[in-house]
Amino acid sequence: MLDKTLTQLAASLDQGEFSSVELTQAYLDRIHSHNADLNAYITVTDQIALAQAATADERRAAGLAGPLTGLPVAHKDIFCTEGIRTSCGSRMLDNFIAPYESTVTARLGSAGAVMLGKTNLDEFAMGSSTESSYYGPTRNPWSRDRVPGGSSGGSATAVAARLAAAATGTDTGGSIRQPAAFTGITGLKPTYGRVSRWGMIAYGSSLDCGGPMTQTAQDAALMLNAIAGFDPKDSTSMDRPVDDYLALLHEPLAGLRIGLPREYFGDGLNEGIRAAVMAAVSELEKLGATVKEISLPRTELSIPAYYIIAPAEASTNLSRYDGVRYGYRCKDPADLEDLYKRSRAEGFGAEVQRRILVGTYALSAGYYDAYYKKAQQLRRLIRDDFQTGFNEVDVILAPTTPSPAWTLGEKKDDPVAMYLEDIYTLSTNLAGLPALALPCGQVGGLPVGLQLIGNYFEESHLLNIGHQYQQVTDWHQQAPPL
Repeated sequence: MLDKTLTQLAASLDQGEFSSVELTQAYLDRIHSHNADLNAYITVTDQIALAQAATADERRAAGLAGPLTGLPVAHKDIFCTEGIRTSCGSRMLDNFIAPYESTVTARLGSAGAVMLGKTNLDEFAMGSSTESSYYGPTRNPWSRDRVPGGSSGGSATAVAARLAAAATGTDTGGSIRQPAAFTGITGLKPTYGRVSRWGMIAYGSSLDCGGPMTQTAQDAALMLNAIAGFDPKDSTSMDRPVDDYLALLHEPLAGLRIGLPREYFGDGLNEGIRAAVMAAVSELEKLGATVKEISLPRTELSIPAYYIIAPAEASTNLSRYDGVRYGYRCKDPADLEDLYKRSRAEGFGAEVQRRILVGTYALSAGYYDAYYKKAQQLRRLIRDDFQTGFNEVDVILAPTTPSPAWTLGEKKDDPVAMYLEDIYTLSTNLAGLPALALPCGQVGGLPVGLQLIGNYFEESHLLNIGHQYQQVTDWHQQAPPL
């Protein structure tokens, strides 16, 4: 049963092939068999999951089941879950028990989803490999010596290894899409403001987006139906109608105009990934799409712009962790200054400290105009490039990553090399656009992904294209050998 997609599991539950309790227990058994090796989960909530599954079975027996009732999912450990540890992969929050529920997890809970546990991530979502976690690195289930991508590497590994039917992730600069590509699953970054950030512990407040990580585009649509929508508790939430993301999945692609940005297919792109992405383009052309080359000329500027803006916001957001109010506190401080300094030095890992320092410097007097203001101006120019492109095409197609998953430790001591791996994903966060990552092939036995980028609030369009592509290919059905 664990090879089934979220949609197929929902149908099986409706038909009585098994109960939600049986399904949940099967996932828990698999987690306990493989998590020690993969390190996908930080916290496994066995008793809560089984209790929620029993309630789901009661609701189904009463005829009150919805599309997600009884389906086991995992949550990235950056979403607050009331009464359960929410660590952000950091020593700083190792003892933090969230006193309230995030909007994303609350909406999935209200829809009947069962929570299996909280998944591993780069500390405070700062990283591209899930190696900076206080709880150790997550391993790619396709090759244990490889990274699963980050920061949502735990969620990606859980879905790919069938340790969850689906999972939540967050995407600040590619943190849903890149691990989805590295592990052979489907990941959606919604338009900024489409999914509430309430209860999602902040990294970069103008960049963070919550979204689904699933086996298929259809599953992603099912998840997005539950979590999308206005939230008055989130000042960045957009108050506009929510589509039925399942409604357009079966629309034909005849007449679809696809743009291939030349900047995404230049030097630095692995040739195997290039071939896989172009093979996917050929499949979409067979479905009726037309393809043309476009230009996004400021793509290479997304890295310096992002790595000024995101650390600046991070330095502000993480200033609250001071050893006084909550979180980690050093032992036996000599005075208040010592309490602040040692609590932060001991509670934060190296990558988080690096970004706090960069961000604080960029925001400091005398450097704000030279760095942060210039980065924000570049951000607007990057957004304008996309809007020019969307005057010519309906959707933009590109690789998700320039290379397949690298080996554990390969880039850990070279942050610049790791930052360069985000070249194809950062721009969409800076512009606030939606993007969908789909598996489209393999290189050396490792999955690779293509990326579909849409205009604002066109998630339905992206999911439609992704679903149609997955109807004529089987890359999304491939599972790692465990």
